[in-house]
Amino acid sequence: MKTVETVTGPISVDRLGKTLIHEHFIFGYPGFQGDVTLGAFKEDEVLEAAISVARQMQSFGVQTVVDPTPNECGRNPQLLRKVSEATGLQIICATGYYYEGEGAPPYFKFRQGLGTAEEDIYEMFKTEITEGIAGTGIKPGIIKLASSKDEITDYERMFFHAAARVHKETGIVILTHTQEGTMGPEQAKLLLDLGVDPSKIIIGHMCGNTNPDYHKEVMDQGIRIGFDRFGIQVLVGAPLDQERVTTLLSLLADGYEDQILLAHDSVNIWLGRPPIMNEQVTKIMENWHPGHIFENILPTLREKGISEKQMDKLLGGNAVSLFAGTPAKVF
Repeated sequence: MKTVETVTGPISVDRLGKTLIHEHFIFGYPGFQGDVTLGAFKEDEVLEAAISVARQMQSFGVQTVVDPTPNECGRNPQLLRKVSEATGLQIICATGYYYEGEGAPPYFKFRQGLGTAEEDIYEMFKTEITEGIAGTGIKPGIIKLASSKDEITDYERMFFHAAARVHKETGIVILTHTQEGTMGPEQAKLLLDLGVDPSKIIIGHMCGNTNPDYHKEVMDQGIRIGFDRFGIQVLVGAPLDQERVTTLLSLLADGYEDQILLAHDSVNIWLGRPPIMNEQVTKIMENWHPGHIFENILPTLREKGISEKQMDKLLGGNAVSLFAGTPAKVF
């Protein structure tokens, strides 16, 4: 029986059920650790808020959430385990680092100068996957990788190379971040050239691009993609949800229903100071929460003739295939 690691231990992939493939319970941009004017981390309050978010997800029938928070962005597997134990929600966490522009590059750039960085990253990934994170025994179910807008930098390539090496030794799923609708095909090519199994890859945030051919270029190689930023509009170059839906409908009409997974990329609890948005942006972003797909997007898909069976694939069946390593149909 094929299994996937959750924060409470391995489960059979056929137990995943309805799955959101990309949501963040807590997240902070690197540097939040130094802004202590708001006081110490209040775990009890954060835990209470995170449990509330989990129960909201469960109210829509969600059984599993993938939380791909990178290591340097406030990843907290112990907190996620407490949320899972309190609610029964299955949570899959990550090992990985964010893209260069918004991540924390100085540490590994310093080690890159020493000539050890790529081996260090490999050892970090491998140890967390096989032994657990920081002595907790909690093991990640994915490796998180990321690239910049219009390029994969030399810094980012180190992580892709190390991840591919670990993937070939462990079979772990690789989930990526793409920036502003760029570099999806390039990420796919790099991972395939490095020997990664296409059935264990999901290229994330592909819905930042509204050109169906961009998506097909990736999926035609047997790789799955994330339409995983529903609710994020205009900011970070994101299209409107209605444009995402139009693109998604086009791809479904062309037979790609087995290769697309849905989510919001929601940040539910910010570490450090929460972002303050003006009235216009707040209005545009009002649907950026884990219920948006169920309350607004699925009804629209139904109106456009998408079947319940197809939607079950987008929110569950395709996650099972991803973590099981089931080959996708190649057109």
